[in-house]
Amino acid sequence: MTKKFNIIIEFIKDLSIETPNAETLIYVRNNLSKYKMNIDINSMPLKNKIIEVNTKLTFQNKELSDKKSFFEIVYASIIKLNEEIKDKIEIEKIILCDLQNIIYPKIEKIFFNIIKDSGYPSIKLENKVDFEKLYKERSN
Repeated sequence: MTKKFNIIIEFIKDLSIETPNAETLIYVRNNLSKYKMNIDINSMPLKNKIIEVNTKLTFQNKELSDKKSFFEIVYASIIKLNEEIKDKIEIEKIILCDLQNIIYPKIEKIFFNIIKDSGYPSIKLENKVDFEKLYKERSN
């Protein structure tokens, strides 16, 4: 079986860690369990079967509180599709599933290391992200 796509380049496109002051840092450190991870994936065709895929991770507390920190990373992957790939559904699955299964562990590691290096405790997600399951749920 031939490869469906190749990753040409990957990079951190945008990164934001916002902690307004030391008081907020201490409060958020003690309430980090209230923070949830959100994933947003979008893509933009470039040319010659090349696509830019942006995977955005946001780690935030949705509760109303004056003391909040904000964490976000946008990770860009430039991929080239195999010439045989033409079906829109197959392309969608490559972007939302196949590519994410390759790059997500790296993005999560980078993101959580940066959060830790910003003065917060180590973060471990209880559940691994199942991109196949998310894709199927989205399709239904």
